[in-house]
Amino acid sequence: MAEWNNGAGRTAEPPRPSRPDGTVPGHIAIIMDGNGRWATRRGLPRTAGHKAGAETFRRIATYCKNIGVKYLTVYAFSTENWKRSEMEVAAIMALLKRYLLEAVETMERDHIRLHFFGDMTPISPELRALARETDEITEHLSKDDFQANVCLNYGGRNEILRAVWQFAEDCAKGIRDPWDMDEEEFSFYLDSRGIPDPELIIRPGGEQRLSNFLLWQSAYSELYFTDTLWPDFDEAELDRAIASYQKRDRRFGGVKK
Repeated sequence: MAEWNNGAGRTAEPPRPSRPDGTVPGHIAIIMDGNGRWATRRGLPRTAGHKAGAETFRRIATYCKNIGVKYLTVYAFSTENWKRSEMEVAAIMALLKRYLLEAVETMERDHIRLHFFGDMTPISPELRALARETDEITEHLSKDDFQANVCLNYGGRNEILRAVWQFAEDCAKGIRDPWDMDEEEFSFYLDSRGIPDPELIIRPGGEQRLSNFLLWQSAYSELYFTDTLWPDFDEAELDRAIASYQKRDRRFGGVKK
């Protein structure tokens, strides 16, 4: 994070915006980018960056819950991330296992729902079982509780393809009419069914693209990019993203009168 001159010849972090006033997005999505670069710049293994990034996720999820965000969706592991080294993939999966074990113990106490987007079939049986357990706990919690959605082995194109395959199968079984389809009906077949589209998508790390993230759901999302690497992303950075969102003129293709 850039340093700020406090007027006394010393430097410090820039002043943090006040807690968000006005409309807070009901659904925020984040591409958690920059873990590896954060570690490399510090002479650390990339796995150390993922560990730091996991702690950032925990902190930001808690903050989102506290300020009234209803849904937080994070891009944890894409369908393309299998191309990384076995050591790095194993480290990410180990962190996920630790997080899920903690979630099983704390979800009901903290009133946090947890849901997964993505094709879970290549994920280890142990992790799939833990994910099913969190799903069962989520079903017992109030739909008004905060919900974190974790995109694991996820790709936006793959999600759309899987939705098409499922719809085609339902048509073949006579459950659906292939000509009886609109956007709302199609959304039912997506991983995000029942969840409103994100109003705000944030990408730390300096890149300015979606990278196959929530391609259907992001049609009218506001986008916010920052050079801050994900492990350094904090509550103040989220406040700035929300402040930027609050200044946007969201017309959804129309014209305000």
